[in-house]
Amino acid sequence: MSAASAQVTLQSIRACFDGIVPAMMATSTADGTPNVAYLSQVYYVDERHVALSFQFFNKTRQNILANPYGTVLVMHPMTCGFYRLQLRYLRTETSGPLFEGMKAQLAGIASHTGLADVFKLLGSDVYQVLAIDDVPGHRVAEPPPRLDMLAALRSLSERLSYCTSTDELLQASLAVLSERLDVRHAMVLMLDTASQRLYTVASCGYARSGIGSEIEMGHGVIGVCARERTPVRISHMTNAASYTHAVRTSMQEVEPQLGLATDIPFPGLSEPHSQLAAPIVSAGQLLGVLFVESPLEMRFGFQDEDALVSMAGHLGAALALLQVDAEPETATDAAQAPVSSKTAAPSAGTALPPSAPVPPTPAGPPLLVRRYGANNSIFIDQNYLIKGVAGAILWKLLCEYTQQGRCEFSNRELRLDPGIRLPDVADNLEARLVLLHRRLLESRPGIHLEKTGRGRFRLCVERPLQLAEIAA
Repeated sequence: MSAASAQVTLQSIRACFDGIVPAMMATSTADGTPNVAYLSQVYYVDERHVALSFQFFNKTRQNILANPYGTVLVMHPMTCGFYRLQLRYLRTETSGPLFEGMKAQLAGIASHTGLADVFKLLGSDVYQVLAIDDVPGHRVAEPPPRLDMLAALRSLSERLSYCTSTDELLQASLAVLSERLDVRHAMVLMLDTASQRLYTVASCGYARSGIGSEIEMGHGVIGVCARERTPVRISHMTNAASYTHAVRTSMQEVEPQLGLATDIPFPGLSEPHSQLAAPIVSAGQLLGVLFVESPLEMRFGFQDEDALVSMAGHLGAALALLQVDAEPETATDAAQAPVSSKTAAPSAGTALPPSAPVPPTPAGPPLLVRRYGANNSIFIDQNYLIKGVAGAILWKLLCEYTQQGRCEFSNRELRLDPGIRLPDVADNLEARLVLLHRRLLESRPGIHLEKTGRGRFRLCVERPLQLAEIAA
């Protein structure tokens, strides 16, 4: 191997593995008869391994099973330089993060080339890279990096270090994506462990925020990213149904008693040509997904993927830190211990807790608020608002407001209230409060939340309430 060849690493030629230019593979039978064929996909695994798409039981596949050595010729899409990889076959994976990542990328390549019905991934063939040869020939200079990814990560780290709430963390992350990485369309989704769905808590660049919209685990780029806890990147427009992220899951549910759909439209682009999702994980626990997309093809390369994965890691650590850094219990918390949530109005002469301020008397026609016990769906004057844990939180607040006149609450008491049914692990209470706060702001039903301090907030009600609970 030449000195130049010795300097080439898989990391330095990762652009060759984005599926822009087809690769060629040479194999041979056990007796040495050669065969050369085009490859749909060469996928970067790590510094010593690549994976090739197994789609057909063809001659190449037969040769590799008989003789596990082969060579692959790849081309750098920016410099037009060729590199020859000397490989040894190790194994085939038919499920898991590697398989799903390749399957998603292959779906984009297939749609781009008009072969969506032909490109079906059967397995991911993992190879050890024994050597890399830099093939001599004319090449053009590689353009300078589009953006300074390291500076963007530094900016994110600095901003997150000053955040004191989940909402601030989410907004800081989206701001860095927009300002430092020129990402115009992005969103953050958090995981509801009970339903195994991801709900949108923050977004930017869309005509509608889509706050509260949901994606099922395993559906689309976002769902696959969450299920496999691996980044998923598609660089070409794909028509593959399983990778179109604007799927509707709970959005098609209908409350039979009202005949109203609990549908919040997903905020994604109608025709995305590039998509990239990174899992938000902390201490091995999946918290959610950071997702970006673009109407341009090839918008996100491997450097963007590395940056987004790093950003998701920073965000996950910060979210987890805020979650465990709960405020200490105070006398006010003890006075505001959870009470039974009934729908009956408070009886005449009911005394308010001494620490609770007397709320202003709301005026105007009453707001009809209905709760469906099956999934804590909340409807306000026939309009769907929220469901799940966020719905249970709102119902608790409204019941205690009507019964006791309470309008001051703490995150701690919500976390300790068994009626809300927060999961034991990774409850994401703060994210659910952000979701509820934003849904109320967008819907403007005459109810909203105001932050009054760290871990504390106020329920503001502008009109009289009429609560109705419908059993499951």
